[in-house]
Amino acid sequence: MSTIPAELLSVTLLLLILGFAVVRPRQLPEAVVAVPAAAIVVAVGAVSPAHAWAETRDLLPVVGFLAAVLVLAQLCADEGLFKAAGDAIARACKGSPRRMLGGVFAAAAVITAVLSLDATVVLLTPVVLATARRIGARPRPHVYASAHLANSASLLLPVSNLTNLLAFTASGLTFARFAGLMALPWMGAIAVEYVVFRRYFADDLAAPAHEPDAEEPPGLPVFTLTVLALTLVGFVVTSFAGIDPLWAAIVGTVVLAARALGQRRTTPLALVKSAHPYFCLFVLALGIVVKAVVDNGLGDGIDRLLPEGSSLPALLAVAGVAALLANLINNLPAVLALLPVAGPAGPGPVLAVLIGVNLGPNLTYVGSLATLLWRRIVHAHDVYPELGDFTRLGVLTVPATLVVSTVALWAGLQFLG
Repeated sequence: MSTIPAELLSVTLLLLILGFAVVRPRQLPEAVVAVPAAAIVVAVGAVSPAHAWAETRDLLPVVGFLAAVLVLAQLCADEGLFKAAGDAIARACKGSPRRMLGGVFAAAAVITAVLSLDATVVLLTPVVLATARRIGARPRPHVYASAHLANSASLLLPVSNLTNLLAFTASGLTFARFAGLMALPWMGAIAVEYVVFRRYFADDLAAPAHEPDAEEPPGLPVFTLTVLALTLVGFVVTSFAGIDPLWAAIVGTVVLAARALGQRRTTPLALVKSAHPYFCLFVLALGIVVKAVVDNGLGDGIDRLLPEGSSLPALLAVAGVAALLANLINNLPAVLALLPVAGPAGPGPVLAVLIGVNLGPNLTYVGSLATLLWRRIVHAHDVYPELGDFTRLGVLTVPATLVVSTVALWAGLQFLG
């Protein structure tokens, strides 16, 4: 198949996949469209079977890591970790919506970094809503915070986001070095978000609330927290030892799963469902379609567009292009398209891409699948975010967080080398 028709077909199929992922008629999994689309691009020769298999083989460890972390997050939820976090926020805020916002920011930042943005969107958001209602606070600031922090706070660790796992693989960095370089960008993005939220939602945060009713606080899941901490240590140790951190994630997940199965608090089928196998299949199929788009023209265009080097202007340009592309075609296809071009330039441009695709999606609903999922979850709890609020918050936060985080990355590269 010649290049131009192959590119047109590949782009059309990519847009079809993304459109289906946004709408999800009858709640059908995204893989329903993505898998046939991947088969089509291979069948017509837009991507060769060898290249398709190579792309799948490269993505398999990343997708396996994602599945393990998703199961780990669900097991933590089953152990009461998120309920305990919500209770701690309610007690610490003492009836103050402003204090509650700080608590939500802290909880969302940590949970996103350690257990991924999906844990924040799926498991923390309902807890945040329940906590706001418990003290009589207006939910808007806290609900929007869970959406924004799911993206903005996902910069810190390779496990925080699927895009991070892809960038981590392409960067050649160790787990600890990745975290060291992204610590300042992570803190900078969260700080900017907090300042903007305090000013934008000033009226909501000034509305009266009350202290929560006295209840017996749920006990902290000490065993779960211990396993989680040891799993994080395992990520660092395996990375330094040259072993795929996937194995540390598997060990932590197996320990919690064995305990839950032994206590009959879960079932093998529930564990499989918590790994979201259809979404994992969707990621693999999407990688093949994006490979076809990149190989038939987009890759050359990106190569001409992205500047070379790790100077501050170059990193700002890379982050800006990545953010724009994330809002045009979603952040997951964007990172798959950008990394083959940015990867050979070194870790600086790769991490700048990550800043763009993680922070950029706070501008539009379609920027990330996590934001789309957040909308569905809050609708299910009778909360209906307004597009105007989401867009205005995006305009106020995205450019500022992009600049602050990219400057912080550049400074970290100068200091750490």
